[in-house]
Parts: sequence; structure tokens; C-alpha cells
Amino acid sequence: MHVNFLRIALLAALLPATMVTMAVAVENYPARPVRVIVPSQAGGGADIVARMLGQKLNERWGQPVIVDNRIGVVGAETAAAAPADGYTVLFTTSALSVRESVYRKLPYSTLRDFAAVTQVLTQSNLLVVHPSVPARTVQELVALAKAKPGELNFGTGGNGTSNHLAGELLRMMTGIKVVHVPYKGVPQALNDTLAGRMHFAFGSPMSVLPHVKQGRLRLIAVTTPQRSRALPEVPTVAESGVPGYEFTAWMGVLAPKGTPPDVVRKFQQDIARAVFVPDLEQRISADAAEPVASTPADFAAFLKTDLARWTRVVKEAHIQID
Repeated sequence: MHVNFLRIALLAALLPATMVTMAVAVENYPARPVRVIVPSQAGGGADIVARMLGQKLNERWGQPVIVDNRIGVVGAETAAAAPADGYTVLFTTSALSVRESVYRKLPYSTLRDFAAVTQVLTQSNLLVVHPSVPARTVQELVALAKAKPGELNFGTGGNGTSNHLAGELLRMMTGIKVVHVPYKGVPQALNDTLAGRMHFAFGSPMSVLPHVKQGRLRLIAVTTPQRSRALPEVPTVAESGVPGYEFTAWMGVLAPKGTPPDVVRKFQQDIARAVFVPDLEQRISADAAEPVASTPADFAAFLKTDLARWTRVVKEAHIQID
């Protein structure tokens, strides 16, 4: 009894001190540079947004935000293995959900190894065709593909990429027979689409809009459920004859599992303040994206749904990468 009483007394004495230490740690966070791992190439959409967001956080925190580009699986694996102290986070995209659906084995699990911080934004992909293709609407593209089964092709950044899945979803929902041509990256696929060797493609606004404005590609639809505020005249795929079609790309922040909840909340709150600063919000909106800054709980729930949805699509499309 005497020993147990001493243990209880000791715990009671230590608990307030521990709580004070945690509060001080969160209040002073971050006290050193924060590394943001971006699992995509420098100059890509996610990299650009991460750097713009990092600049805003740097202004708020007075600490450097260092963007570390580590392509694909390596980036997510590195972030998952980092210390769970809030000083290394993953700035990722919807490719994370797609990748987990198509790879047979991965060195990490999104739901097991990460803590959700926030969904930063959502963004539509754009369905474009080469000007030589006699289709100005989704209905016309589908009709053309049905009239010429196996003759139309679309290029992507590779098997299992988000633009590949966007095309597979269209194929599944319309019954068209088109040829998927995987490249080693989106720039190569885009170059061949611009050259007319690919008939259509799905791409981010940042990558394809400049070519649309120059008349080198024809924009026929956006992939989100609602029209984009930045492109209000462009119809959605769903309203263009494919009811229920939706491919919403997203960007978000994850931390290694075990990161203190108070640190996660502070990180989310500071990101929420940053993305709604007028100049950054306007830049995001100009790229046909919408700032979100969801709570950690909401983002965690979204990830579960997103992973389940793409697992179903990948299974039905028989896509798998060893």
C-alpha cells in the first residue's frame, strides 16, 4: 500500500509539469527550421504551392521552411520514417491515394503511418484534346471513340498516376475503348499531346492552360462535380453526358504518426490563415483550385473515403504495379 501511494503521489506531481512542458513546446513551435517533403519534381504544381505556402509560414513563424523534393514513393517513405516532432511533414497530392491503390507493396501505409494535418486545396483536372480531334464536347469525344474503337489514345505520366486514373474512370463510365500510353512523366505526355501524337489528355490547370490560351490544345471539360470559379464557361464532365463522373485532385499535409496533437492543430491553424491571405488565395483560385484548410479530423475522414474509392476503380480497371 505504501509503495502504491508513493507511486500515485509521484505521478500526480509529475503530471502538471509534463502538461506545462507540452504547452510550452507548442507555444514555442516551431523553434527551428521545418522540412516539407514534396514527393514530386521541382517546378510542378505541388512544389509551387508548397513553396508559396512555405513562404507564408516563414513570415508567420520566423523560421525557415525548407522544401525537400523526393520523388514518388521515396518521398512518402522518408516522411513516414521521420521523427514525429512536427519538424518534418509531407506535402502531398491525390497521387498518394492512387499510388496506394495500384502498388502491390509499399514501405508505408497512409492511414497507419501518418497523422492528417489538413487538406490544403482541391483542384480540377482539365480534359483537353488536340485541335486536330473533331470533338468540342465530351459527348462528341465519346461518340468519336465509340465510332473508332481502339483508335484514340491518351498519354499520361505513367501507370497508376492521377491523370491515368481520370482517363480510366471516363473509359469505365462510358464504355469507350481507348489506348492508354504511359510516359515517364507528365511533361513527356504533354509534349506528345501538343504534337498530336496523343488525341486527348487530362492535366492540371497549371500545366495545360497556357497551351489552351495559345490554341495548341482545346479545353472541353473540367473533372470536378461543379464548374471552376476560374473557368465558369467550361462545363464539367458530369454535366456533359457522363452523370456521376468526378475526379477531384487535392493537395494536403500529413505528419508522421505520433506527432503531438497540439502541434498538428497549430500547424493546421497556421496553414488555414496562410491560404486565405488574399494574394495566396487569388493565386490558388487562378489555377482553378479552391482553398480548403480542413481540420485534421475532417482530412482523416476524407483520406479514408478517397483511398476506398480509388481502390475500387483500380480493381475494376485491373491496374497493378509490382
